[in-house]
Amino acid sequence: MTLRRLPLRLFLLLATLLAVGAPLLTASTADAHGFSSVAFADLSRDDEGRTVATLQLEYDLLVVSAADTQRDDAFYRDGTAAFDARDDAAMAAAVDDYRDTVVRYLDERFTIRTNGGDVCDQGAPAPAAMTVQEGVPYVVLSRRVDCPPGEAHVVRSTLFPDEEGYVTGTKTILTYDIDLHTGSAALDAATPEFSTAQSTWERFWEFFRLGAEHLLTGIDHILFLLALIAGSRKLREIVLAATVFTLAHSVTFILAATKVVSLPSSIVEPAIALSISIVAAWYLFRLWAKGEAATELARDSGPLGLDRAGWLRLLVVFCFGLIHGLGFASALGIDEPWSWTLLWSLLVFNLGIEAVQIGLIALVFPVLVLLRRRAPKVAMWASGALAVAVTLAGLIWFVQRVFGWE
Repeated sequence: MTLRRLPLRLFLLLATLLAVGAPLLTASTADAHGFSSVAFADLSRDDEGRTVATLQLEYDLLVVSAADTQRDDAFYRDGTAAFDARDDAAMAAAVDDYRDTVVRYLDERFTIRTNGGDVCDQGAPAPAAMTVQEGVPYVVLSRRVDCPPGEAHVVRSTLFPDEEGYVTGTKTILTYDIDLHTGSAALDAATPEFSTAQSTWERFWEFFRLGAEHLLTGIDHILFLLALIAGSRKLREIVLAATVFTLAHSVTFILAATKVVSLPSSIVEPAIALSISIVAAWYLFRLWAKGEAATELARDSGPLGLDRAGWLRLLVVFCFGLIHGLGFASALGIDEPWSWTLLWSLLVFNLGIEAVQIGLIALVFPVLVLLRRRAPKVAMWASGALAVAVTLAGLIWFVQRVFGWE
């Protein structure tokens, strides 16, 4: 029995999924990743050998957070007006005009001390500058740091915490070149502190965990992977598809994170959503056109045992993998010159992504294979229902992201 012979049942299934899943699928675009922010911190030495801390912070988030916690309505009014006008000069001026409010907030949320516990004094920030990260205005603030003698620095960041109510899961990407140590680290609510004397393994774990968490909390990436699993009949197919996807997103991930390639999020995010729908709909089309029995008995007729449809599927997966790599890079948004340390951090972050991807395949695909052997009709409808749901989710996210709906 094929889906070609059951248009009414497919229609009823689609209607049921729409009725049940619409409240979830029509959630805001940001729900695919969550309302989150990434802050960037750099510790380095200036020409005079003094430590300088440079922060890059999402401008509108800094305005609302600092104005709220420091009870400065004037900063909120003027800072928001400058943001609404998208006037870089006015935004930088607002930060400079309300420097005391900004400094009080930063002193509470971003601290540096020696490994002996002595707190470092961070001086008045230099005049604010503006930059852009993934299409979002960021303010750049540099402060000279005066530290008592010590063998290492301990950095603590609790910038834009969940309890402020504006974003969740803020990450602070730290790069440093001080204390005869060079490297990078990722700070969040779970690990808010980092020591420049930290071991290589500890730094490895931080970026590995950051990559794993990004995939786990990125529902759109997970749905794309589920669509690949549902559309794969054999282990060889999912291994090839996952390998091609990994190679593709790894290339653009590194190129985008090092600023060799850049596309605005207004293009990348809708393209990711559309890729989810196309890959899931591809499987539905195969069922509709061939039927379950024909798919099961399809003869291999090419290299690696794939027919022309199989190779075309891999090409589609590769192209969409390139797009997903740009989305993965946006989680870091690192803006620094090329270095081996930077490459090491990016590769470890990517390993975290791959670990979750492999784990998801290892959990879901064997269950689907077992179901196909024991109850093929149930498996057909289960995978079909999953593909329909994923197709709908991708289409809804695509429309939301194109029109900027929340």
